[in-house]
Amino acid sequence: MPHIAINGWFWNHLHAGSGQYVRHLLAAMRKIDKTTQFTLILPPHIPQPEAVPPDVKIVYTGSFASRGNIGKVWFEQIGFPNVVKKIGADVAHVPYWGAPLSCAVPLVTSVLDVIPILYPVYAMGVFNRLYLELVSTSARSSTHILTLSETSKLDIEYWLNIPKEKITVTYLAPDEQFHPRIGKERDAAVKTKYQLPDKFVLYLGGFDKRKQVNQLLLAYTYVRGTQVPLVIAGQEPAWDDVLFPNLRRYTAELGIEELVQWVGFVDEADKPSLYRLAEVVVFPSEYEGFGLPPLEAMACGTPVVTSDAVIFDEVLEDGAYLVKDAREMGAAIISLLLQPPLRDAMINQGIAQATRYHWRKTAQKTLDVYAAVLAKS
Repeated sequence: MPHIAINGWFWNHLHAGSGQYVRHLLAAMRKIDKTTQFTLILPPHIPQPEAVPPDVKIVYTGSFASRGNIGKVWFEQIGFPNVVKKIGADVAHVPYWGAPLSCAVPLVTSVLDVIPILYPVYAMGVFNRLYLELVSTSARSSTHILTLSETSKLDIEYWLNIPKEKITVTYLAPDEQFHPRIGKERDAAVKTKYQLPDKFVLYLGGFDKRKQVNQLLLAYTYVRGTQVPLVIAGQEPAWDDVLFPNLRRYTAELGIEELVQWVGFVDEADKPSLYRLAEVVVFPSEYEGFGLPPLEAMACGTPVVTSDAVIFDEVLEDGAYLVKDAREMGAAIISLLLQPPLRDAMINQGIAQATRYHWRKTAQKTLDVYAAVLAKS
């Protein structure tokens, strides 16, 4: 019976992609594999981890409890590998880009994307640059790499100089709550909670430069004639114009303030309702490791418009309306608002595409990688 140790640093970070990934992955693996022993290794500042699957053992690292950068590096480089050795695990898995340089057993590392390399603004400052060098080196020394898309695999192969034979793609998937009908009884309450209009276009996500929300705002100068408001959801940052261009100011400069409603932070449980309530969901990001939000919206039965980034062409295919610039984005939104046949076709194509992805498949491919690295060791 193999014993897999999993790094749980992000376990309680539900609003981080790494936190959602490790939770969904471990739950799905536990459902399809009842024999493998899983141990979740946690830092001491997560004394009450939520939603740990049955029969998964929890082990804590030492008393060094810092949640900051130094504490995280200590956990990754010292605490985690020490516990892996102590408990006698057969394979260690770090489900984000933060593996130890040295590990006593075969090491599987999930590199979800290489954004800090492609966009240096995400790795500003001495500590961040040193950390990027550290995790890049540890990724190269890992036994095997998991990533989320063929797009990310090519980037990892090129930028980290890791042979493609050492990289396996395991796609993400929408959770079952993202559905046209499941949970629909909550929609009215969610509409009231966020004071949503009867008809609206939705953006839900982050506001860093790569997300290109400015392109959506520019596109809305073409859409304003429809009088359909744009709802922008997500925790607003401290606008600094470098990583987070001031979108509030840009909205005013474009003269569309009366059409834009900022609703702020959205609880995870409310996201399916927001997607269902929207007429159109727009996700204009120029680069993602996978791009789960538009797939979640499609699974809810809402038509989606995205940029024509390579990742969306790979993951969404013809389930979303892919556009090149703000003018095309505006035209796509107007078309979906005013042409019911097109809207219905995009809804059906979106649902069909979303159903191709399932956490069971992700879990099985991950288990296969564990078995392969164990066989080689």
